[in-house]
Amino acid sequence: MSSVSRDTLEPLATERDAETWEVLGVPDVSDVPDIPDVPEDPLAVSTAEARTLSVALFRRLRRLREGTPEYSYVRNTLVELNLSLVKYAARRFRNRAEPLEDIIQVGTVGLIKAINRYDVERGVEFTTFAIPTITGEMKRFFRDTSWSVKVPRRLQELRLDIAKTHDALEQRLGRHPTDPELAQRLGISAAELAEGRRAANAYTAGSLDAPVPGDGDGDSGSREVSLGEEEEAYDRIECLETLKPLLATLGDRDRLILSLRFGEELTQSEIGDRLGVSQMHVSRLLSRIMDKLRAGLLTDEAEVDAEVDAEAEGEAEVC
Repeated sequence: MSSVSRDTLEPLATERDAETWEVLGVPDVSDVPDIPDVPEDPLAVSTAEARTLSVALFRRLRRLREGTPEYSYVRNTLVELNLSLVKYAARRFRNRAEPLEDIIQVGTVGLIKAINRYDVERGVEFTTFAIPTITGEMKRFFRDTSWSVKVPRRLQELRLDIAKTHDALEQRLGRHPTDPELAQRLGISAAELAEGRRAANAYTAGSLDAPVPGDGDGDSGSREVSLGEEEEAYDRIECLETLKPLLATLGDRDRLILSLRFGEELTQSEIGDRLGVSQMHVSRLLSRIMDKLRAGLLTDEAEVDAEVDAEAEGEAEVC
């Protein structure tokens, strides 16, 4: 994705010189029809304005061919209009050791994925659709860069000292240093050296692609194969986590109906037989439950928008 500051582009906004746009890596869209007027600084618009503009831009994006300059322009503008969602999601992880800038950068990747997958015609607000994707990308980042098992900071630092000292001694001696030589150079005991090495094993988990020794001379395959095939149901976990607070507000019968329909994947007729009611009644109950969940999601989205607006106003005051 092209990254050009608005301050750089502002003097060119009226001229739209094709050659200059091309040098900057930004497509010339002066003759592209049906693209709504976008403010000079999309980052400064309110949440309500961003939502309205986003709907129009998403509709336009559906009619453009991917890979064209027009497509890139519209998608990049959508990213800028919705960056506040990334900052909102990043606040949930502000107490992590990773720099906030890295978290926001990773969240922006999630935002781009959400934009690529979003279908405006389905009637779901983009905020509702994007937040789980953004937070999911951040959680994957933490999973891939964090310690697999939490260990004390003392041992984390000792692990780094052992690695640095090992490399320095190896270069000086021309061979791998022995454990006593390492311990002496570090000023620690053999037991502390062993403890630091065990801590290093907690930094990375074993690869699922690593071969698993078999009974014979050959390998019996990878851990991934031995653990079984990927379950499609796992894809629903993130959605269920998002819905969990709303599901808690439902009555016992409503939760049972949802469990039978989406957990056991029973048909409406089978659910009716289980509950002793008609299929038509089950259909009406499911519609009512879905309407209630949908209303709850929209309420949550309004709260998210309010928090995003409040955060934006706070940043503006600081500036």
